[in-house]
Amino acid sequence: MRLTAKQTTTRTLAALYRAIDRQHAITITYRDADGTETIRTVEPWSLRTTKNGRIQLRAGCRLRGDARSFYVDQVVSYTCHRIGFVLEQPEATTPAGRGIVVRSENQLIARELGRDYLPTRPRITRDQTDLAA
Repeated sequence: MRLTAKQTTTRTLAALYRAIDRQHAITITYRDADGTETIRTVEPWSLRTTKNGRIQLRAGCRLRGDARSFYVDQVVSYTCHRIGFVLEQPEATTPAGRGIVVRSENQLIARELGRDYLPTRPRITRDQTDLAA
């Protein structure tokens, strides 16, 4: 069992990506918004970044038997297993623009850096330009 508080987020994400790539189940201790902790065995399918910048694990929950989303920052601990997937992954139902699927750690890091550190250009309209026509 690995405690997420005792390791970096990068290390946690690397372990989750490894489980996704190898299609191995993981057991997580998850703290809900109200503070209740539950232990679940899940089959991780993808990691997403929400619009507000939180990283979300999309997985099949063996306890509920269907697709669930878990915020990575609310995972208290996890254990990676060598157990293969048994649940079927549903078709994508997220409307375009609501969530962004990242398939590697490098994509996630590039997305976060692009959002946080690259300067944004103000939109220029025709009436703001000083060009002579």
